Amino acid sequence: MGSHRDDATSDVVLSAHKFNRHTFWCGQSGSGKTYALGVVLEQLLLNTRLPLLILDPNADFTRLPETRDTTDPELAAAIAASDIQVLHSTRRDLPQLRARFTDLPLTAKAAVLQLDPIADADEYNVLLHADATLSGGAGDTPDQSTYISALRASDDPGHQRLAKRIENLQVLDWDLWARGEVAATDIIDERPQATVLDLGGFAHPAEPKVAALSALEHLWARREERRPVLIVIDEAHNICPPVATSAVEQALIDRVVQIAAEGRKFGLWLLLSTQRPTKIHPNVLSQCDNLCLMRMNAPRDLAELADTFGFVGEHMLAESPEFRQGEALFAGGFITTPTFTRMGGRITEEGGADVGVPLLA
Repeated sequence: MGSHRDDATSDVVLSAHKFNRHTFWCGQSGSGKTYALGVVLEQLLLNTRLPLLILDPNADFTRLPETRDTTDPELAAAIAASDIQVLHSTRRDLPQLRARFTDLPLTAKAAVLQLDPIADADEYNVLLHADATLSGGAGDTPDQSTYISALRASDDPGHQRLAKRIENLQVLDWDLWARGEVAATDIIDERPQATVLDLGGFAHPAEPKVAALSALEHLWARREERRPVLIVIDEAHNICPPVATSAVEQALIDRVVQIAAEGRKFGLWLLLSTQRPTKIHPNVLSQCDNLCLMRMNAPRDLAELADTFGFVGEHMLAESPEFRQGEALFAGGFITTPTFTRMGGRITEEGGADVGVPLLA
């Protein structure tokens, strides 16, 4: 990963096989967290066959297939030979991130349509018992009107109310739906070395969360296949905060909590990256065995880490506020002993970086 903070001649190495445990990656804004996360993802690409699924809300990893001019030619060739699939939402001229409404489980569909099984019993029941004609037109066919037309043609008031709800929410107008095109889950099933889901370019605020929910629900539904994948969630507080603000967010929290609690035995492993541990659902954070801590000033956050990661001495965590950019503390199963580290350089290009202050010439 780099060198010891106080000894530039001594390398710091993580045990790749210990990424079969959940990992928490944190540091406040400006600490170098995203850059450092890129370093570890590059090394996993180069040194393992572990597939990566990267949920990328800020397009920071969309340039993962591109190497820097300064990269060693052998490493550049290895990255070029890697199967890295990037599905975009921020650029329209490249392969697009798409999902299928009809592939979502009932609870996820209901969350998208803001349906409660009790308060909206009739509409929920329509969704529960939708026949092949209805389900065939919801979001993944070229003719978006098919689903609405079939509902409206029915004399059942529940069908008509569901049609009105879908129209009012304008759900079928979202850019996210595949409409006969390749969906992200199709590519995930092929298990490329890395699949990057660029979540940041959608118009509707629910679309990136539904895209993430679609991928996670698909992996969970197929968990018995026991095909390992490292699920990397950047800015994880957007996916699994302590308290949900919408039905879709609650569905996401529920699924991530379940993966955190039960996913390890199925080969579904998490790497969660965020600015503050207190912004992550406690039932997810408590399941993490590996820790990367970069600069963090808030005493409350450091106390949370001390409580969760009891194998790290509080005196070591207390050094975090003094870390310079790019310095980190690694601890947990993937390293022999807690170690202060100066992160190494990136091989690939960053999708995003800080904007500099314009200065006088």
